[in-house]
Amino acid sequence: MDRLPSEWIEQAIHYSGKASVRRRRLPAQQVVWLVIALAVYRHLSIKEILDDLDLALPDLNDRCVTSSGVSQAKERLGSEVMRWLFDVSARAWQAEEASKHLFHGLSLLAMDGTTLRLSDSAAIREHFGAQNYPNNKVASYPQTRGVTLTAVPTHLMLDARFAPYKTSEMELAKELLASIPNNALTIFDRGFLSAEFLCQLVSGGQGRQFLIPAKRNTKWKLIEGTESDGLIEMEISDAAMKRDPTLPATWRARAIKIPDATGDISYLLTSLTERRSIKAKELIACYFRRWEIETSYRELKHAMLGSAHTLRSMTVEGVQQEIWGALIAYNLVRVEIARAAAEAKCEPTSVSFILALRTIQYECFVAAATQAQGKLPLGLKRLRQRLVLDLKDAR
Repeated sequence: MDRLPSEWIEQAIHYSGKASVRRRRLPAQQVVWLVIALAVYRHLSIKEILDDLDLALPDLNDRCVTSSGVSQAKERLGSEVMRWLFDVSARAWQAEEASKHLFHGLSLLAMDGTTLRLSDSAAIREHFGAQNYPNNKVASYPQTRGVTLTAVPTHLMLDARFAPYKTSEMELAKELLASIPNNALTIFDRGFLSAEFLCQLVSGGQGRQFLIPAKRNTKWKLIEGTESDGLIEMEISDAAMKRDPTLPATWRARAIKIPDATGDISYLLTSLTERRSIKAKELIACYFRRWEIETSYRELKHAMLGSAHTLRSMTVEGVQQEIWGALIAYNLVRVEIARAAAEAKCEPTSVSFILALRTIQYECFVAAATQAQGKLPLGLKRLRQRLVLDLKDAR
């Protein structure tokens, strides 16, 4: 696709030292597209994808691509190529879109956790583990735990970490702190409420802000303002200060009471302490957009991966490769949605993800049958036109 230039793929391959020396029917460049296509066409077998999209090189038709050959090609590629390609593409696409959807001059991000079920092989179960239930019962499938950093307005996934199931979300979230750009407001679930974590976020760059619900047992002292919207001060625990001696004894935030709160979320805490420039009601409305990250998980796990019980891969390296390929595929759909939304002068979330995914699937098949062989198509202009027309019809 034109949004994923061949130069990026070449750089990813050479960066990871995976360039093909001998002439193969499935060289590394084609395997990269295959891994991405496996997520776009989750309902098809690998053989069907190879045949229907004509991913094998056409000038080597005398060589058969066997199932073992495909497995070996994917194994040679590994996961680092896909991870590098995800990082480069996510940064580039976010740079294009970030300035179009700002909240008081800040990029609006969300961080949250999820899990993925994996195929049950001895190696995968040993590495990733599984959820333990009461009475010493273990989940039927191994699982990987992940935390992602997502742009709320476009649902583009900017970075992610996946690890064995026993790894805590906070551990993974700390690894993602470096990926939060300057001048960004990141929304969190209350599970990430930690003075150590949030202070590191703010001090780790310029203009990095947070918005997070307070827990019921969170204690503070009101410094100025009112109980419904005021500047508060909280003590940092001895344990946190022992882990990070650079932390101050206390830290401050703005506490905003949610009127008519449902459930157990009564207050929001934010580092945006200037009450005159950003109104409380704006921040409350902003927080409830956090749930859009749950929508992105549903789009990825159910719409794209087809509510499959598990990922396809049967090896640890294959799982990691498949995850990065799926995240690239998801972002490819999302960046095309953003282009369609720009043409329709609407928000990207107004365009149907399922419609966009099906349109891309159709256009890829058509292009493979009528245009250049050996690669996925460049013809996405018609895709955006179709999405815009369908949006207007819905209106």
